[in-house]
Amino acid sequence: MEGIDKFELLPEPEDSRIMSAIDPSAVGFQNEWRSEVTGWAPRSAEPLPTLRRRKSVIANGVLFALLVGVLLVVWDSGLLFIELNPPKSEWAVEQSELDELADFGLSGEGIRVCMVDTGIDLSHSALSQVDVRFKDFLGSSNAPVDYGFIAHGTLMAGILVSQEHQIGIAPNVTLAMAAALGADENDLNSGTEETVADAIQWCQDAFNADIISLSLGGEQSVDMRTEGASVSSVRRALDSGIYVVAAAGNDGGAEDDGLVSVPGNVPRVITVGASTESQSVWVNSSAGSQILPDGSLRSSPHLKPEIIAPGQYIVSTGSDDTWFSSSGTSDSTVFVTGALALLLEAYPEYRPSSTSNGSCIDVVKTALMNSAYAYSSEVAHDNRWGYGQLQALSWYNELGLIDSSC
Repeated sequence: MEGIDKFELLPEPEDSRIMSAIDPSAVGFQNEWRSEVTGWAPRSAEPLPTLRRRKSVIANGVLFALLVGVLLVVWDSGLLFIELNPPKSEWAVEQSELDELADFGLSGEGIRVCMVDTGIDLSHSALSQVDVRFKDFLGSSNAPVDYGFIAHGTLMAGILVSQEHQIGIAPNVTLAMAAALGADENDLNSGTEETVADAIQWCQDAFNADIISLSLGGEQSVDMRTEGASVSSVRRALDSGIYVVAAAGNDGGAEDDGLVSVPGNVPRVITVGASTESQSVWVNSSAGSQILPDGSLRSSPHLKPEIIAPGQYIVSTGSDDTWFSSSGTSDSTVFVTGALALLLEAYPEYRPSSTSNGSCIDVVKTALMNSAYAYSSEVAHDNRWGYGQLQALSWYNELGLIDSSC
């Protein structure tokens, strides 16, 4: 059709086979349905430097006099100390049953994970040996770089692939980082939806991802008449059998709008809320609505959010070779991404292929739903804690019981 190149073609939410032609120059086009995409870091990441303290020695009797004398000489030299490492988030790994999958020898080997974030700083000693495929959508750097106000992408990558101290959940995955978010004038990490959409498409077409991990989100509008570019890219990936894991958002509490973030609102996306060490829902974790824009109801296993995972005071790699602690559904998203990578390593028949149509995603999500630790036996799904808390071993066992023909 003549002049069609002036329009954008986007799939309708109800049926992705129906394409709508949208004129991007129309008044109000952007504001009506384009979401503002932001990186999630509601609590400033806190550096955890390595501390050094002198060790005291107590003399006890004449028999130790010689030893004490030697120790006093060393004490005066300032050479006698012990090194206290930064804390770890071992509770999160244990609570999610990820340590038990690691005991099986699973490490994410062969699974391709693509993160869309602020980039990555490989100067951190725990990441220096990690081989990362990097794509810069904000600048023109060929070498990995982190554009974040805080090193958000570096933090998320460390949760997944750190090689020392706090070992990553799936340290042997093949990792790609698409830098699509960066520091803005408000000292936050943000980016345009078009850039994020391009990054998601690169994860699918250029990197051939098995999993796309999105520790980001945009505001959802209940009045939107159609969907934005990021959702279109996510749907395209899902229809090809690629798993998309996304943050539910961090606007929980009294001001919660009752909607998970975009593109976590897309049915086949695994949308992740945050839990705490005490096994409660993190106060800022976003609630979800089970009503679709057309007024129909969501159905299982796609109720939002689907799952919660550790997301409070999570220790990971920061800038300047330090360790940081951060809180948010960003962190939780990577825990689910890591668990999923281990499962796809164990059950390669569920990985996307050239003939995938997304049906395997439904099977894997059904296993996730059935394996989650629910906070109440009387409630199958809750708008805040979803089907329950991530239990990686139970997810693994549940998936093994399901017919893999999908």
